[in-house]
Amino acid sequence: MENPVIIFGAGDLGMQALDIFRRNNVLVYGLLDDHKELHGKEFGDVSVLGDTDDNNFLNIIGAKCESFVAIGERSVRERLVETLTEQQKAMPVNAIHDTAVISEMALIGHGNLIGARVTIGAKSKIGHHCLVQTASVVDTSVSVGDFVTIGAGAIINDRVKLNDGVFIGSGAIIVAGIEIGKNARIGAGSVVVENVPAKATYFGNPAKKI
Repeated sequence: MENPVIIFGAGDLGMQALDIFRRNNVLVYGLLDDHKELHGKEFGDVSVLGDTDDNNFLNIIGAKCESFVAIGERSVRERLVETLTEQQKAMPVNAIHDTAVISEMALIGHGNLIGARVTIGAKSKIGHHCLVQTASVVDTSVSVGDFVTIGAGAIINDRVKLNDGVFIGSGAIIVAGIEIGKNARIGAGSVVVENVPAKATYFGNPAKKI
């Protein structure tokens, strides 16, 4: 990556993204965050420059600078992505940890965070603006939509389909061939053995609707 990156979000996710970019020798121009108490704070040699809607910084994104949205709350992440893609005409880049193992036959979209020791198998497809957290496994021929969160240590077995907006809690296991409907949520540590409808919340072993 030739251009420096501005990270949107200076919380834990922002620090994770900052670490990833540093490990990949990518220059981080600065961080933006709407929490005023963080403005001016430095993390190593990288400062929190201002708010996420500060045009002084938004206007350099595109030709001179890349962007990455590191905000966990999905509605805020979606709003910022919309601003960047529609107003700035700039698609956020990926933050991929150098220890992640990604098959050459996998397809990865834009704006994704892929954490340390993540494994993504052959013929799997990751959409845009997903969070695939530490040591999670996305097996072979898995389909992951946009704005999906896969928690640390989760195991997504082969041929699973995760539709847009799905949340998979840490340590959950989704057995082979299951489909999780749009905006559904799976609790941490759950074992999902049946299809989950859209917007439903499932928890337990075996996971049941709650």
